[in-house]
Amino acid sequence: MERDPLVLMRVPEATAEFLSSLRTKKLSAHTVAGYERDLRAVAEIAAAASGVAPAELEVRRLTGRTIRTAFAEFSGPRSAASVNRAWSAWNQFLTFCVAEGMLEGNPMAAVPRPRQPPKAPKPFLGDGSASLTLLERIAAGAREARDPWVERDLAVLALALVTGMRSAELLGLTVGSIGGSPGDRRVQVVGKGGKTRSLPIEPPVEALVERYLRSRCDRFGVAELPRSAALLVDTRNEPLQRGGLQYLVRQCYRYAGVHDRVQRGTLVHALRHEFATRLAERGASAHELMELLGHSSIVTGQAYVASTAREVRRAARGNPAYGVLAELARDGDAGDVPPGGAPTG
Repeated sequence: MERDPLVLMRVPEATAEFLSSLRTKKLSAHTVAGYERDLRAVAEIAAAASGVAPAELEVRRLTGRTIRTAFAEFSGPRSAASVNRAWSAWNQFLTFCVAEGMLEGNPMAAVPRPRQPPKAPKPFLGDGSASLTLLERIAAGAREARDPWVERDLAVLALALVTGMRSAELLGLTVGSIGGSPGDRRVQVVGKGGKTRSLPIEPPVEALVERYLRSRCDRFGVAELPRSAALLVDTRNEPLQRGGLQYLVRQCYRYAGVHDRVQRGTLVHALRHEFATRLAERGASAHELMELLGHSSIVTGQAYVASTAREVRRAARGNPAYGVLAELARDGDAGDVPPGGAPTG
């Protein structure tokens, strides 16, 4: 039986069809743009290596050797995370090309990908009191602004700290996202890939949100807010945007005096990490964290549990040497142990 001939298509056209197919996955515009950038960058290198213009590179020319050579050059100035992201984009693209009859097989098996250490959670540094300090000082009006709005600032921080929502999830909330009877309120969150989850909030946060909504009605002279209205807004009553949220949170850190406890590479996300880490410290399981955080895998939740080292600490505590050391510490308090020396006898 003769093999069907390959569908002849150039890489730019195939890329456009692939990106169009992603619409059913309901990915964010940011994610799709990232796919497009990575596909274009590697394709340009592959075209140059093949001696053709990028617009003329045919999908059937994407052999294991061609893609491996292109990735070797692409990887040079980029981080392991960037290379892994591009590898994933190309793996999905070429799998699509195989399914569409443009390639006989996916050549990405010939392209090694860098090993990445698991990302460690980045909660606030210190003794765990930073979030309490943040809330207390912002509630006391520590944040200076041309048009201060303590109720709004507190609502943003509180929702992030008690739900662990991502920035985009916070910004996507509407007034109608919060439902349920008093004392049993829940927030309906639309997460990555359009997946929804229901997160519980307790009466103290209910009260803060209600106080914020009352202040919003008073501030802008409205009697009632429609359920479809954005929950979080700026001082012009416009939906809060990503840049505005980042600025607000950064200012809150600064005026609350906790900016030096925020780890590098985090801002709003530090609140999410703080939420998960403190729950893990208090016994939340990896599965519970997966459900609350909206992860598709339990692995990330396990990272928070591992970072608290509960099991490791519990095991280490069983070391019999601690019994002797406890006695020495008590004797030392009584003045019987000279600095750096053994107990006197």
